[in-house]
Amino acid sequence: MTLSSHHQPGAPLGVGILGAGPVTQAIHLPSLARLTDILQVRHIMDVDPAVAESVAGRVGARFSTSMEELLADPNVDIVAICSPHQFHAAQVIASCRAGKKAVLCEKPFAMTGEEAAGISAVSAETGVPIIVGAMHTFDPGWLAAEAAWGDLPEQVHTIRSSIVLPPNPRFEDFATEIVGRIPVPTQDLSDPEVIKARLRGGVMGLAIHDLPLVRRFTPDFAAVEVLHAETAEPFGYVISMRAGSVAIELRAAMNDTWEPAWVFEAIGDDAALKIDFTPSYVHAGSATAQIRKAGQTLFLGPYGHNGYEGEWRKLAELASGTGQPPSAETLIHDLEFALSIAEAAVGLVDGGTAGATAAEEVSA
Repeated sequence: MTLSSHHQPGAPLGVGILGAGPVTQAIHLPSLARLTDILQVRHIMDVDPAVAESVAGRVGARFSTSMEELLADPNVDIVAICSPHQFHAAQVIASCRAGKKAVLCEKPFAMTGEEAAGISAVSAETGVPIIVGAMHTFDPGWLAAEAAWGDLPEQVHTIRSSIVLPPNPRFEDFATEIVGRIPVPTQDLSDPEVIKARLRGGVMGLAIHDLPLVRRFTPDFAAVEVLHAETAEPFGYVISMRAGSVAIELRAAMNDTWEPAWVFEAIGDDAALKIDFTPSYVHAGSATAQIRKAGQTLFLGPYGHNGYEGEWRKLAELASGTGQPPSAETLIHDLEFALSIAEAAVGLVDGGTAGATAAEEVSA
């Protein structure tokens, strides 16, 4: 049964959040706190009642321990899905069927291409727009670069995503006091299965933020070949790929020593883009971009907000019936791109053939 919303025109839209872990506490609630004129947190659900009650108490929202109760709440217009990723697809579909106005799903929004296609079909059938929380695509610095880069995508020969961050708990603790954090178990870093899990987790948890950006410069994403993949300690990865004539390098290191940096570069024959994103969990300021062309450098940003706030602004727009949602095809291709890279990288750990295309690894 679906309950229609009680939303009054002009009033803030009601937000319900499924999953009250560190991302909700340290990213979404602070972002929403700056947007109370258009969005208001009305309901927090978590399977741990103590966590649900504590986090809801910070924002004066209702709390519950069941998805059904949140989806039946007529004060919830927009659902944010911040639960463990194996629940994402089912919760996205249930949120669409519950007659909500828009859905935000943390990445990855599905675990297989089949799940993604199922989500796309339900979104089309119900008309409920879906946004995936790859925050960089909503950052005003990225959007300004996209509007200004001209023919850069046609001439790019090298793409780099380079990420240096402290471990998540350190940033989370700067942002807020996390309730109910689950400790990370000790792992045997020489075990091939651990290495594979860490590579897959690196791609699907960290690189995935920049893969939609990579894909803007590699339209034939199915032809991507993973040439080399290794993990870095204490956590990180180095993955080298090729897409036709374009070389792609993904690097990440999470440690306590270096200054945080998140840089995306696309380098062409006579033009180049460099974007400095704010690190994860940092709320102030947008990305800044530099576009170099013919000896001239165009500097863009910083703007008044970053991608975390940008995705919520976009949700409010979509839930109000304005703006264009990302196409289902774009979301599915972004997911398939990430899954294929993860599987091809993992395949190399087992002695798979370097240069096997990512698409072959997924279909295998």
